[in-house]
Amino acid sequence: MEPWEMREWYAEYLDACNRHDLDRIRSFVSPTVRRAHLPGGADAWIADLADLFQGFPDWRWRRIQLVIEDDLIAAHLRGSGTHVGSFRGIAPTRRHVNVAEFSFYRVTNGRIAESSGSGDEELLAQIG
Repeated sequence: MEPWEMREWYAEYLDACNRHDLDRIRSFVSPTVRRAHLPGGADAWIADLADLFQGFPDWRWRRIQLVIEDDLIAAHLRGSGTHVGSFRGIAPTRRHVNVAEFSFYRVTNGRIAESSGSGDEELLAQIG
């Protein structure tokens, strides 16, 4: 994909995430996606997002910066939502969280093949 196509592709992916459309999100992720320090595979990816959306039904990401080089995407995002459901075994705190996230993706054949990033520690610190 050309950089402008990758930019549009990522905008569509982020839109699906913000609509909490797990089926559409799955279409952006390789079935064998590798994730740094997390279980691999699309099923694990979707399960993690389902847990996030259960705990934070109003969760949304806002793109701050996007850098594209060849088949790589680097995204700086702000994620926010209110903890009103169970999340990773943590009972609802009703706290509103706002976290900086940095995500790195390798896109192959129009799907995320590899991913790494940050944000979880800050999220857990804000509800813990």
